[in-house]
Amino acid sequence: MIETHGLTKSFKTNREDLIAVNNVDLVVNPGEFILILGRSGSGKSTLLAMLAGLIRPTAGIVKINGNEIGNLSEDKAAEVRAKEIGFVFQFSGLIPTITALENVLLPTLFYQEGPGSRSRAVELLKKVGLSERENAYPSTLSSGEMKRVAIARALINNPSILIADEPTGDLDVDTEIEIMELFSELNREGTTIVTVTHNPDLIPYATRIYGMVGGNLVKDTESFCFKTWKAEPKIPNGKK
Repeated sequence: MIETHGLTKSFKTNREDLIAVNNVDLVVNPGEFILILGRSGSGKSTLLAMLAGLIRPTAGIVKINGNEIGNLSEDKAAEVRAKEIGFVFQFSGLIPTITALENVLLPTLFYQEGPGSRSRAVELLKKVGLSERENAYPSTLSSGEMKRVAIARALINNPSILIADEPTGDLDVDTEIEIMELFSELNREGTTIVTVTHNPDLIPYATRIYGMVGGNLVKDTESFCFKTWKAEPKIPNGKK
């Protein structure tokens, strides 16, 4: 599904090379829900961008369903991304001048051979609880609704992998739980999910957990002090 070897990303500064991701080996199997927990600046977003083929590594390789994306042309790499990966960005990134439905349909412009269609977009908005908001513009949507539109957009081409960067970072507690329950439902239906967060309350939703510290992926959760963080799922207001 996803496989990396020696994945490294460094950026040149005025004084030295800054290593954002350092020599990461990772295998994500079909059907997993991987959570990578780390503080701001730990390199987790850079790691996700390389997993999705959005940026190229300084060293190492990334394979998506057997395709080493670093060896592909830009056009072929874009095709693999469009076909295999749905990406939910930290900020929803909706285009303000088009409707929710039109935002969901955007990826179909870049992968016209995919399964995306108007009927599928309508169905996805229904799935994320926005069946009555398909003609709404982003300025009229709440933060949670915009995030739901972004998730529907990521799913329009029926990707096997959903990658999400801080998907609940700007949401209130109740909406956070609703989004994570939606992710859990998608995972149960067969979508492989990789997400990063700084919030340990999301730990119970994952099937496998990593930490990210100083660009290093930490496999030993004890060394990352997860046990010092309370990781019980939050309960929405008014529910038991």
